[in-house]
Amino acid sequence: MKHNDPSHTVLEDADELGHEARAGSGDHAALKLWLRMLSCTTHIESEIRRRLRERFDMSLARFDYMAQLYRYEDGLKMRDLSRYLMVTGGNVTGLTDDLEKDGTVVRENSPGDRRAWIVRLTAKGRRRFETMAREHEGWLLELFSGLDAATVRQLHAQLGRLRVHLVQSNESSLDEKKS
Repeated sequence: MKHNDPSHTVLEDADELGHEARAGSGDHAALKLWLRMLSCTTHIESEIRRRLRERFDMSLARFDYMAQLYRYEDGLKMRDLSRYLMVTGGNVTGLTDDLEKDGTVVRENSPGDRRAWIVRLTAKGRRRFETMAREHEGWLLELFSGLDAATVRQLHAQLGRLRVHLVQSNESSLDEKKS
């Protein structure tokens, strides 16, 4: 199948098409974009997972969990943490149990809600996260080094517009269902 996109040929020659192998030259640009975004995300995520595991014996889920808590020095309610991470409460409970055992986080009763728990990083957890975050940032700079800074900013802005559109479309759909 003939493709006008030179990157497709390079990827195909390297046996690295991944999700993009599903797209044909006659497919809509939106489908091709979706598959390319998915391929890039999968590739970057796999590399970050590998590096976190090799360098820190850390899963990406734990790293993301710690990143959220790092932003909130006073801690977060577990349900807010679940919402920010876009995972179930059960996932957050399991991660909390594991990280609490190794002294990375503490769980305390919420003063305003006896049914809720607040989780925060310990001093050890903050130091560990800061070390990982520095390397993580370097990895991302390396992985995105094939793009100039202006392109990165432009892609970020365009994907932000897409994200807002998707959220607004979802809210409209939910409103219609309620009616």
